[in-house]
Amino acid sequence: MSAPATTHMPRALSVEHRLRLMSAAREVSFPLGARLFEEGGRADRFWIIRTGTVDLDMRVPGRRAAVIDSLAHNELVGWSWLYPPHVWHLGAEAGSPVRAYEFDAATVRDLCTADPAFGMAVAQWVGQVVAHRLHAARTRLLDLYAPYGSGGGR
Repeated sequence: MSAPATTHMPRALSVEHRLRLMSAAREVSFPLGARLFEEGGRADRFWIIRTGTVDLDMRVPGRRAAVIDSLAHNELVGWSWLYPPHVWHLGAEAGSPVRAYEFDAATVRDLCTADPAFGMAVAQWVGQVVAHRLHAARTRLLDLYAPYGSGGGR
């Protein structure tokens, strides 16, 4: 199932706000299997995927990391950069070769501070992404580890 439209940057921000955000972008690429960031690391940047997929994962003691979600075209990779203490809550790995727009977190936070309307729009967009990711993480972990999966069982 794909993410709701509200988690996609082009639909979540006005044209003016998209242009302001994209003024801070630089193009990057990652090969299959590249780690974008590790859970617990410093969240100093974020990405919007142009092509390819990025898998979000969570460390699970005594097991392999659990893939929580897979992100694709126009989706935001990383939200921890916006909220103190700016530490990644998940890990991320390129599930295929990826081309993306990369943003320096401090630069974007400065843009948000300088223009409160832009800052509010970015905060609402990222908040929608966080809500979606928390729901996806809960569902995925129930599917992986609950006796009856997310469908219940009582």
